[in-house]
Amino acid sequence: MYLIADSGSTKTDWCLCKEDTILATVQTQGLNPYHQKEEVIEQVISSELLPQLEQYVNLMLRGELKIIFYGAGCANETACNRVRTALEKVLSVDDITIHSDLLGAARALCGHEEGIVCVLGTGSNSCLYDGKEIIANTPPLGYILGDEGSSAVLGRRLVGDCLKNQLPENVRDEFFAEYGLTQEIILERVYRQPLANRFLASLTPFLSKHREVPEVHRLLVESFTDFFVRNVKQYRRPWLPLHFVGSIARAFESELKEAAEGLGMEVGDVEQSPLEGLVKYHVG
Repeated sequence: MYLIADSGSTKTDWCLCKEDTILATVQTQGLNPYHQKEEVIEQVISSELLPQLEQYVNLMLRGELKIIFYGAGCANETACNRVRTALEKVLSVDDITIHSDLLGAARALCGHEEGIVCVLGTGSNSCLYDGKEIIANTPPLGYILGDEGSSAVLGRRLVGDCLKNQLPENVRDEFFAEYGLTQEIILERVYRQPLANRFLASLTPFLSKHREVPEVHRLLVESFTDFFVRNVKQYRRPWLPLHFVGSIARAFESELKEAAEGLGMEVGDVEQSPLEGLVKYHVG
């Protein structure tokens, strides 16, 4: 029996499989060991995951459960161990493997073929995949130093453009009114409260709603162009199509393709979630 997870900073998708049969697909909040302590991760698993799998708990405990977790922030052994320990405590399972969400995206979209795979969600990332392992990765660096094209950075750019009068006045006024924000509230949420990346990411629906506004359209295309130039071009494989996974890639697929075409690049598959591909990769 397999419990396969794909986790970003905002949400985690879980799939419980027995052989090639999917028993349940559920969702919890995101688990990112870079931003969250082990105790917080443990609490989410206990209070959000277990209740949704309650009818399968006895079956999970009786069988040989193998957990395969792909997650944002799982970039080193220390971070991976935070997730592993939390899962061990709550689910009493020994067979646990932890991988980066990036490897999960590569396995889901490319299988055993070579490709360039990109993640655009709350954060962003990319890699060159040889069909087995990631062989090159431009460091994403988080939403302060990097994460170009992510929802957190798009939200940061949106806020900055509103506060610095780079968007039409009616659009700015609508933004502040819709989210009940002022400059003071924004600075408090970004600099003094936890999980500023989630706050900024939560603002991106406004960009989708106003994507036809020329200034918003330019913001989106410029952000995705930055992602390609600062990350993907370093792999020096212009003949390979670029595969994408993540909510932002799916929501802004047309602007993403426009940015790629402007640089002579080709976008391949675009999926919102890699979970279906991961189930296929591991279970067949």
